[in-house]
Amino acid sequence: MSRTTDILLTALAPAVWGSTYLVTTEALPAGYPVTLAALRALPAGLLLLALTRCLPPRAWLGRVFVLGTLNFALFWVLLFVAAYRLPGGVAATLGALQPMMVIAMARGWLGTPIRAGAVAAAATGALGVALLLIGPGAALDPVGVAAGLGGAASMAAGTVLSRKWQPPVSALGVTAWQLTAGGLILLPLALILEPALPPLTATNLAGLAWLGLVGAAASYAVWFRGVARIEPGAVAMLGMTSPITAVALGWVVLGQALSPLQGLGAAIVLGAVWAGQQANRAPAKAPTRAA
Repeated sequence: MSRTTDILLTALAPAVWGSTYLVTTEALPAGYPVTLAALRALPAGLLLLALTRCLPPRAWLGRVFVLGTLNFALFWVLLFVAAYRLPGGVAATLGALQPMMVIAMARGWLGTPIRAGAVAAAATGALGVALLLIGPGAALDPVGVAAGLGGAASMAAGTVLSRKWQPPVSALGVTAWQLTAGGLILLPLALILEPALPPLTATNLAGLAWLGLVGAAASYAVWFRGVARIEPGAVAMLGMTSPITAVALGWVVLGQALSPLQGLGAAIVLGAVWAGQQANRAPAKAPTRAA
């Protein structure tokens, strides 16, 4: 499969994640972020485990729980804290700093060279996200900012380590292990930190099914497949398409207005994502001459 096909397939994951805000606000009860995160991760992980029938070997358990913490448990909790304490645009813009963190971490952990074009594309994309989402009344809360930066760093570390630690199983198997580990970490936190959920309606159940089956199981399987095939910096740049999906759904489904500045921001993000794919491309190996 060509690199272009791998990129387009991997980009489906953040496009789906862009629906999370709409589904969470319109279909799920408010005030239970950790509980909902656990219900999103654990059932999806157990379902994939049943389908793949592939349990992690004992030697991999530590790595699986580290990745499940970084990619799901810690990331989702910090994401919810940032979303509650910051305007959505500010939280998403802090999350858009993740590609630059991936570039730095990949240099240290994978030995990937830092390319000026990749850094410029990541910075330009973050600017585009800011234009797309931040309004004039945006306020900064120190705890929210710390949570937003921490969430971006957690996902960045999870992305790079997922590339570094590649077990000999399918992408579905990797996703099953990490979702289950993340859900097992989130479950006791939910029981300790939050009250019991109210009775769930059919709409609530449909929202959880979407976030668990499509927004977690299917999308992360596609994402981890891409992480194993594409350069970490290029994969991270694809995550910037998620805010575009969120804004587009708000416009189509909720009737939210779009300004020319937001349109400019979306165009900048898409251009930066394209440039990031080119800048992060690994150089072709020179052909070896037969002795």
